[in-house]
Amino acid sequence: MPSLSADNAKQYSDNQKLAARARINSKYTVAEIGWFPWVAKQLPLQAGHRVLDTGCGPRWFWAASVGKWPEGLDLILADLSPGMVHEAVERCRVLPFRSVQGQQANASALPFEDRSFDAVIAMHMLYHVPDPAKGIAEMFRVLKPGGFLAVTTNGADNMRKMYELTTVFGCAPSDPAAAAFGFDTAQRLMQGQFGNVSMALHPAGLRITDPEDVFLALTSYPPGDEASEAHLADLRRAIAEAFEQGNGILEVEKQVGLFISRKIA
Repeated sequence: MPSLSADNAKQYSDNQKLAARARINSKYTVAEIGWFPWVAKQLPLQAGHRVLDTGCGPRWFWAASVGKWPEGLDLILADLSPGMVHEAVERCRVLPFRSVQGQQANASALPFEDRSFDAVIAMHMLYHVPDPAKGIAEMFRVLKPGGFLAVTTNGADNMRKMYELTTVFGCAPSDPAAAAFGFDTAQRLMQGQFGNVSMALHPAGLRITDPEDVFLALTSYPPGDEASEAHLADLRRAIAEAFEQGNGILEVEKQVGLFISRKIA
């Protein structure tokens, strides 16, 4: 499978492709508490913190977790895509922050001064960075002593039952994001940079009832987004068989986690 970072400009010039994948989680997740509110409750944010949200994308997170974080935050939204920065700023400026700013930025060369943030948040984005270790080093650099980095990513078995369907494209039957930057890599790189890391797993699964949503998700990234008509027909048949075996429902286990490291000095 092509690298997830190989064509970021095409993938993330707007949120259309991302939305196709996000729809699976927003519509079908079964959990006591949703992903975004759960993450917000785990973050040790305090009033007055200056927060960098790097690789922010359209940043549905903040809008979906209002009331789960303290007031008085200064939020800087950064992304390689100016379109994503614009959408994120528009979405967040109406929320109860003290200030909201946007900045086009490469996570491997952040345009911010040393020790300038109390918190850096990198949600499901480090698998798009060609050198994740360099990205984490940059996030460490811009953190104040005592500040924290929060990273979210997927485990190797995340949504395996759905990703097994992509074998019709010649793909491995596993989450491509986890292959690029999964739990083991997050643990190793954050521990190596910070000297500490804690991890929490969000307890959740998926109960998918519409085959078309699976098709749209699996054809929103390479190689599915440029697959031949024959391969697309094979995918539709594989999806139909999976739903038939589940009596119209595709039950999928999730493996999604949050890693937090503190900058000691």
